[in-house]
Amino acid sequence: MAAGTSNYWEDLRKQARQLENELDLKLVSFSKLCTSYSHSSARDGRRDRYSSDTTPLLNGSSQDRMFETMAIEIEQLLARLTGVNDKMAEYTNSTGVPSLNTALMHTLQRHRDILQDYTHEFHKTKANFTAIRERENLMGSVRKDIESYKSGSGVNNRRTELFLKEHDHLRNSDRLIEETISIAMATKENMTSQRGMLKSIHSKMNTLARLLILPRNSLGNQKSLAL
Repeated sequence: MAAGTSNYWEDLRKQARQLENELDLKLVSFSKLCTSYSHSSARDGRRDRYSSDTTPLLNGSSQDRMFETMAIEIEQLLARLTGVNDKMAEYTNSTGVPSLNTALMHTLQRHRDILQDYTHEFHKTKANFTAIRERENLMGSVRKDIESYKSGSGVNNRRTELFLKEHDHLRNSDRLIEETISIAMATKENMTSQRGMLKSIHSKMNTLARLLILPRNSLGNQKSLAL
């Protein structure tokens, strides 16, 4: 292998390692950003349970901007690393020594695996962050609706509250009636079953009594004939 081509390969490997190190640091920060956003959303949800403040997260917009900026930077680094891997693949195909090709392909495969792992981690973290942000936006909208309902005044709100209470009362009454009916039906079935068992026992007792009487009658008839 010529010195020029060897230096070219080493330069590509150096570029790949440098980009991989930058991506590793960026992905760690990206993951921490997602985690901090999740924790701040949880804290904000707990705070809203005990206060009527409907002001959104103070750092929400700044975190969103950081998310967008870091996502673009990581995508650019992934694109650059992909380009370096493509150049390394072209170089391995142009090398004519089979033994060298095998070693170079092994090295290239390692860099490709790293690129694939980083790409997968980036998309996974990005999807998690987006899901958390969408959930927080939805919860914020629901909290605002609840607070708007609570802060509203007038006869309509009062009537609505009374209607909801009456509706809950009727549902509870229906449930109690259904439970009472179920208990009554179960009791009736139990009594019917017991009555059937008593009838069966009574029938068996009558049959047994008849069987005991028949031998006595036969014995009396035999004595009469003997006399």
